[in-house]
Amino acid sequence: MAMKLRLARGGSKKRPFYRIVASDSRMPRDGRFIEKLGTYNPLLPKDSEERVKMNIERIQYWLDQGAQPTDRVSRFLEAAGTIEKKERSNPNKGEPGQKAKDRVEEKEAKAAAAAEAAAAPVEEAPVEEAVAEEAPAAEEETADK
Repeated sequence: MAMKLRLARGGSKKRPFYRIVASDSRMPRDGRFIEKLGTYNPLLPKDSEERVKMNIERIQYWLDQGAQPTDRVSRFLEAAGTIEKKERSNPNKGEPGQKAKDRVEEKEAKAAAAAEAAAAPVEEAPVEEAVAEEAPAAEEETADK
């Protein structure tokens, strides 16, 4: 029988609350478990003592019996100092997603276009004055007719 130390979800919709349980790996997530080992309330602030409560002696017993903790439970145990930290490799963790990359490219293109537009009017300033001088002449022609 493969034992797991895992989270069983409770609480209502949009208000999660988890029990840390020892259960048979073949049982459903929220189904039958052998022993309740603690609780986890993600709605509390990270520095709250009530956020994660664990019965360390019983967890150590189940680990000695060969129970495998899930990723989240093993993180809790690492934070409590019960088990040593694992080396995790996620090289793409800090990399933004595809949509974020597209947005950055679009923003850079707009910035480049704005920079060109800002540099261009300095050169075109005399042209605008010439256009302004022609406009009254055009009005005079229409007034004569």
